[in-house]
Amino acid sequence: MDAARAARLRLPVVLALCLIPIAAHLFIVATAHCRLGFTFGFASLFKLGFVTASAITHWGIYISLLVTFGLTLRPGHEALITTMARKMHGNGHGDGPGYGPGEIPPQLAEYTRRVTIAWCGFFAVQLSLSVSLFCFAPLVAWSFFVNILDVPLVAAMFAAEYFVRLRCLDDPPRHSLPVIIKMIGDAAGNRATGNPAAGKPAMPANAAQPD
Repeated sequence: MDAARAARLRLPVVLALCLIPIAAHLFIVATAHCRLGFTFGFASLFKLGFVTASAITHWGIYISLLVTFGLTLRPGHEALITTMARKMHGNGHGDGPGYGPGEIPPQLAEYTRRVTIAWCGFFAVQLSLSVSLFCFAPLVAWSFFVNILDVPLVAAMFAAEYFVRLRCLDDPPRHSLPVIIKMIGDAAGNRATGNPAAGKPAMPANAAQPD
């Protein structure tokens, strides 16, 4: 019952996330005859404000993601996806002999660090393409990229990583997309509040404790 109720509550949010970008693109297409500029026409000013807000939102999201993921790749820090894998799978069950709570196999640790790097590259490419299309391409082309192609490209990245994971890891972990999104949000929240433990490598369970 609780799962069914939660699914019903999420449905309007999912629909809104799908329909709002489509409506935004249709608006830009429908107002393509209105020149984007600092004129005194209401339509032009409204479109300018709408497009500016859309661009800043899109760029802000990808800058935040790039910073959140990228900062965890600094020396002495643990990659974000490695931290997520440790929380989800480092429970001492199913990871093979010798792995206690909070520990994951070295193969998984190395793989998740590379995946973190790959996501940073994806965010950087998305951000660069968005800025380039906004500056040098027709506005309709930019809108199609950020409002129509954005979510499918993210989904394609998730799917590609999943298939690479199945091919490269001996015992590939499987987890749901909502869990991943929640843990990314938690990590971003920890960094925003200055949690000193965020992004730090976890101490193995069998590590020696100071006297």
